[in-house]
Amino acid sequence: MRHLSQRSKEEIRTKISCIAYSKNISTFQPYNISTNKLSNTTAEYNAVIKICKDLFMKKTRDYGTAWRILRLQSITDQIFIKAQRIRTLEEKKVSKVDEDITSEYIGIVNYCLIAMMQLEADADTPTELSVEAVSKLFDDKANETRDLMFAKNHDYGEAWRDMRVSSMTDLILMKILRVKQIEDNQGTTLASEGVKANYQDMLNYSVFALIKLGVK
Repeated sequence: MRHLSQRSKEEIRTKISCIAYSKNISTFQPYNISTNKLSNTTAEYNAVIKICKDLFMKKTRDYGTAWRILRLQSITDQIFIKAQRIRTLEEKKVSKVDEDITSEYIGIVNYCLIAMMQLEADADTPTELSVEAVSKLFDDKANETRDLMFAKNHDYGEAWRDMRVSSMTDLILMKILRVKQIEDNQGTTLASEGVKANYQDMLNYSVFALIKLGVK
């Protein structure tokens, strides 16, 4: 590339960066998300959400909607505790409590959904909601978040499949700190997404982690 102009070099670099290396080491192919891959992601995502919802609805039948009393700051702190414990378990490899990383990620999914439900609740929303109402709210928020995931997959490809689970843990912790800062700023942001978008991202990273951990 010694005799190429700087512009030509940049054009070549740009073209190379837009090409994904295929499994066949002798060929390059344009990166494309196949229909089958998207279908697999849909099935895997829905399977994880079903597991999370099954647990959530069992707890709803046992405890009602006691979570309605929680302020958003408290929910954020609960997510932080769970993400921090995941990171500790990833580093120490030993647990003295009978809740593994999988359980904590499921907890993050459900707390993120609680946060989104609380964001849309108002003074007229009763503290005690029916099982049917909770089920519908859960599905509405989960489906909305899944749609966001597919929109981002369209832009970025399925890059999350090449990520380590530990990186997802760190990203969740980073987003929690962002939410805490937004809360401390009374919800005011200058150039950032609001808290809902951060809860949705944390939920999606948790689902990705659970898929990679083999939860079905």
